[in-house]
Amino acid sequence: MPFDAFLLLSFGGPEGPDDVLPFLRNVTRGRGIPDSRLATVAEHYQHFGGVSPINVQNRALLAAIEKDFAGRGIGLPLYWGNRNWHPLVGDTVRQMRDDGVRRALVFATSATASYSSCRQYRENLAAAQLDGAPELFKLRHYFDHPGFVEANASGVRSALAETPDARLVFTAHSIPVSMNETSGPTGGLYLRQQRETARLVAETVRGPGAEFDLVWQSRSGPPQVPWLEPDINDHLRSLAAGGVRSVIVSPTGFVSDHLEVAWDLDTEARQTAADLGLAFHRAASAGTHPAFVAMVSELVQEEIAGVARASLGELGICGLDCPLTCCPAPVSAARAGTR
Repeated sequence: MPFDAFLLLSFGGPEGPDDVLPFLRNVTRGRGIPDSRLATVAEHYQHFGGVSPINVQNRALLAAIEKDFAGRGIGLPLYWGNRNWHPLVGDTVRQMRDDGVRRALVFATSATASYSSCRQYRENLAAAQLDGAPELFKLRHYFDHPGFVEANASGVRSALAETPDARLVFTAHSIPVSMNETSGPTGGLYLRQQRETARLVAETVRGPGAEFDLVWQSRSGPPQVPWLEPDINDHLRSLAAGGVRSVIVSPTGFVSDHLEVAWDLDTEARQTAADLGLAFHRAASAGTHPAFVAMVSELVQEEIAGVARASLGELGICGLDCPLTCCPAPVSAARAGTR
């Protein structure tokens, strides 16, 4: 049976001060995290009026995809659902069912493999498919797709125009070391894919063998649980101590300027750099860059028209026919992401 709809699947975020704590409770459901701890993260959202930029960005991305679909003759109606805040994916899938959708392609706004960035979305989709809902087919990962690489490279090029000799520093959302070790069929795939994206972007803008750093941000959870390191702020201190005077920070681990980018990079890391006398330039994320939007259409065309799967990297195509044992849920209750 052919596909008859497209679903944009994302993390979601609060859209007002009263939404923040309920949203964070959704994110951390089942982990036993008290509101007193969530209140610390809530302050980040309240700094921006209790509004996460992610929903506005998803609306803009959906509009750009709809326009690109029309230009390519892709006649699929578009839907949008989130894991943690309205529109919730379960509600959206019920609407799709009521609209007569039978089989839909799903694009998740996470480019790589891990429990929180892939398997958990698959669990969300499985839960939403109850009660006669349409079949939902998740599109593959795109960490090394030419469109994703070019969109990020474009942001780095713009920053390089201001400071051509800056150190290239790429960031991604840190996750528990245990989660990384169980990502992919043989483990460690999250880190390898994030590094591959960084390498491809660096070499796109500076040529083969270009130097770059991959560091981590947005750590959460108990301090006794090891997460991927180094943290962006610690790394900036090390660079400054080593004589580096200018950095370009590119959040290739995110598809748009989420709250983590706005707070952890544009607020905290920028302040750290200022305290160190380090010139700080933040490259734009993929967002609605034309190359990224075109990539979404190309991923769809891979499934509806048999277009060849494009990949620039050395790790191979990932995210198709994932076994249930791939990227399992962590044993620990301390999971990633209180975005």
